[in-house]
Amino acid sequence: MFEQERRPLRTLQYIFCTDEYLLRINQDFLQHDYYTDIITFQLGDEPDTLGVEGEVYISIDRVRDNAKTLGIPVGKELLRVIFHGALHLCGYGDKTEEEVSLMRGKEEEYMRLLPG
Repeated sequence: MFEQERRPLRTLQYIFCTDEYLLRINQDFLQHDYYTDIITFQLGDEPDTLGVEGEVYISIDRVRDNAKTLGIPVGKELLRVIFHGALHLCGYGDKTEEEVSLMRGKEEEYMRLLPG
């Protein structure tokens, strides 16, 4: 995926956690007081020739709730969120309707590439 987005990958860590753990990160680092399914941090400066470095925190509680609300398997929602975090590190945003639409399209594009 990073190759296709022309963003070399150096390191990427996924941290799977609870709602409460991610809420605390949201409060402490982003000054947001609400639950979220994912928070992505780009580490270091802008990606250089060595590549993207990042940490992606995912609330398994939120992923389960979102999957239930959407009526989809938890595994499918988890994959979507995993790609979502990686796409943030590739420079995609999700603040405007246009950005959300592009992000969702990219999530689906990469999910279709998975076997099964």
